[in-house]
Amino acid sequence: MIDQGQLEVRAGLPEHLGRLWRYGLLLSGRRDAAEDLVQATCVRALERSNQFSAGSRLDRWLFAILRSIWLNEIRALRIRQGEGVVDAETHLVFDGMREVETNILARQVLKEVQSLPEAQRETLFLVYVEGLTYRETAQLLEIPIGTVMSRLATARESLGRLAAGTTDQPISKSN
Repeated sequence: MIDQGQLEVRAGLPEHLGRLWRYGLLLSGRRDAAEDLVQATCVRALERSNQFSAGSRLDRWLFAILRSIWLNEIRALRIRQGEGVVDAETHLVFDGMREVETNILARQVLKEVQSLPEAQRETLFLVYVEGLTYRETAQLLEIPIGTVMSRLATARESLGRLAAGTTDQPISKSN
């Protein structure tokens, strides 16, 4: 028998695919890897839909699943091959025929965001792109809310220096 939580997962999954793909792209830096992450997330969400609490935020639950899959893949990859995250700059392709200026700006912004440490980049994405609250971000990343605020402040400061063309102070790798 299918419960309400399972019905919500099945009905709501399609509307979150684009957001999941963006999060997968942010984490992996590669379109193909993002697609694989989304597919694995969908499979796991459907397999474990009975664990979803009806009435709660499906998008937050799906983000947590995707992040868990990504972290497991990174750990396994590092153990097997000693490789880390692939730089998104080398894999992102923009259509240069449409809105050239917008694409150039987007590429510059992505390059600057990609230069941030992974923890800051992920926190920045979850809060400013996906609109999670600081509390939701802290819960998803399993860190204190103060760490979320610190990562965002450091990321904003670093991006401000990069945008101004001044990198005389080192970018913090600790947060």
